[in-house]
Amino acid sequence: MQGSRGGYVASLLLEIGTEELPAAFCPAALAQLGRMITASLQDWHFDAPPWQGFATPRRLGVLVQDLPPRQKDLAKEHKGPPARQAFHRGRPTAAAQGFARRWGLAVEDLTIRATPKGEFVFAEVTQPGQATEALLQKAIPGWIAAIQGKRLMRWGTGTQRFSRPIRWLVALLDDELLPVQLEQTSPVVSAQANSYGPRRGWRCDPLPIATAEAYGAILRKAGIVPDRQQRQAHIRRLIESKATELGAVPQLKPALLEELTDLVEAPGLIVGRMEDRFLSLPAEVSAMEMVTHQRYVPLFQAPADPLALDAHGVLAPHFLAITNASPLADEALITQGNERVLRARLADGAFFYDQDRSQPLESYLPRLEGVTFAVGLGSLKDRTDRLVRQARATAVALQQQNGALQVNEQALGRAALLCKADLVTQMVGEFPELQGVMGAKYAMASGEGPQVAEAIREHYLPSGADDPLPASDLGRILALSERLELLVSTFSTGQRPSGSSDPFALRRAGNGLLHILVGCGWSLDLVALLEATCSKAAQDFPNLTVNPVPLLADLLTFLQQRLRTLLADLGLDYDIIDAVAAEAQDPGTLLQDPVDVVCRGRLLQRLRGSGELTPIQAVVQRAARLAEKGDLQRHQCDPGDCVDASLFSSPAEEAVLASLKTLAPLSRARHQDGYERLLTGLGMLSPRLQAFFDGDNSVMVMAPDPDVRRNRLNLLAVLRNQALVIADFSRLSG
Repeated sequence: MQGSRGGYVASLLLEIGTEELPAAFCPAALAQLGRMITASLQDWHFDAPPWQGFATPRRLGVLVQDLPPRQKDLAKEHKGPPARQAFHRGRPTAAAQGFARRWGLAVEDLTIRATPKGEFVFAEVTQPGQATEALLQKAIPGWIAAIQGKRLMRWGTGTQRFSRPIRWLVALLDDELLPVQLEQTSPVVSAQANSYGPRRGWRCDPLPIATAEAYGAILRKAGIVPDRQQRQAHIRRLIESKATELGAVPQLKPALLEELTDLVEAPGLIVGRMEDRFLSLPAEVSAMEMVTHQRYVPLFQAPADPLALDAHGVLAPHFLAITNASPLADEALITQGNERVLRARLADGAFFYDQDRSQPLESYLPRLEGVTFAVGLGSLKDRTDRLVRQARATAVALQQQNGALQVNEQALGRAALLCKADLVTQMVGEFPELQGVMGAKYAMASGEGPQVAEAIREHYLPSGADDPLPASDLGRILALSERLELLVSTFSTGQRPSGSSDPFALRRAGNGLLHILVGCGWSLDLVALLEATCSKAAQDFPNLTVNPVPLLADLLTFLQQRLRTLLADLGLDYDIIDAVAAEAQDPGTLLQDPVDVVCRGRLLQRLRGSGELTPIQAVVQRAARLAEKGDLQRHQCDPGDCVDASLFSSPAEEAVLASLKTLAPLSRARHQDGYERLLTGLGMLSPRLQAFFDGDNSVMVMAPDPDVRRNRLNLLAVLRNQALVIADFSRLSG
């Protein structure tokens, strides 16, 4: 065919046909195959051609377009002996003759060229390009053999390793069959021009592939959607369309959609019915059974109340299942089979639910004594006792810094006592993902108040990046306490996250702790709270050698890094992060109020985006550079304490002093409005500072008189110090 770039070009189709592949293998294997093909084409000096990948449970394939018929001839130059050794009085020596023979040339074909090291003999050799067909025939088996994945297998008597047995191979260059064989498979697989359609029972119909370009259309005609993205979009449309028809909303989470995409290649859909008696189960239980065990899509008629004890009026009595063939020959029979399997699953769930509710949630507390939390940290009952104490301390600390916060201490203590009790119930044993969810429901069933139940449910939030934050104050306090207890306890054992190793998810705990504080805008002195908890850890863990001082230092360093990560996640520029976190030498300074750090960082980022930060930055940085030549302490923000107006000799000095006196009270205001007004005032200093340095009444800062010089340096240092309340402007770039 004629390509758009001129000249004859061809398309390569490679399809690896297999037994059903694991869902997780397909995307990763296709990506590997694409990288290997790209690397080979580069090695062959081909221009990077367009290519398309296909991945289904029974095939991996690529279509590479615009391949040239052969490689370009490659001219190579080889350096030989020095000219004086190769030729003597114009006649070739044995050195020249041997060099020419080595490269298949006559002596007359050699050239002499000057180099920085003198004249040398060169041989110019043209290496003919190989035919594309020959290159592919050799490369394809190597590509397939190099694909890696988890739990690769061998089959029959062969030595080929792959995720599942390879049953056929299609290798076409346009309409020409490439003579490729996989010698290590059992039996040996040779390339052919036939693919295969979806399974019909145990039978698969052959699909003749006339040309590489016709591949996609031929598969689609057979009901297969080979393109993964198109298949995913098709599955989504099937589910959403049917759910709308049924007057329901599907619970189709991204992870389930991804898995369904790689479980089927000819997507179809069936509607199953759930027996009404199972609506007595909580909606979360039935949905978890459907998704986790069966990969069904639950349907909801209304948003679920997280404290509801059943699914009446919430969960639709139907479910959707994606099939691997469409249309189905025995749709009714297959639907009945899926309903029967779900019925058994839900019956197990109903049994667990009834058994768990046969006694109050509090009665499970003694069982926590028999479950070890972690080596050296006692049982889950011991952890619960620490949580109760931590929740009380956290609530007190929060109320001290957030006066409007009202805490029901009795409800908080009750929630802290019961929040881990559901871990020893049968339902959570079957579905650990429902921890907290079932605890809340069992609390309601036991007669606990909604505040207690809601706090139990929310104290695990957020468990991931996409999870919501706790909505209730008690839930927030308990969630903060749970993470504080986990961090202090685990750090007490000497364990720290390192590289990719974080078995206790301590990074997630640290991130969650800070996200909750920032999300609800609560000020909290983490340093003081952690210091008290670390001191108590020495008593809690007598079998561990706990030194509270280094333990606190490690925790503060760890949380400081988590805070910097949070600032980056919020979209702050790295120099702004450095500026507001300039107290990095003392992590405690930052963590006395993480919300304040975030507030200052966001303010600077907003001002940078509007262009308002630039003049403020120029004023502060100019003053700060000179202020470093003085010795005024950085905490002094009131010019009345360190600037003597009687030493002034210019109205420019008096003008700067007047501005700094106005700003001094604002430098003590630790809230966003105060910060904004302080920054505005610093910006308005620009013309006065300009006059101070360069105007008609300008002064020389480094005056000969030491008292005058010190006074002027102090004036500039106060300006720097007032700005330091917000950030270290010297760390800002630009």
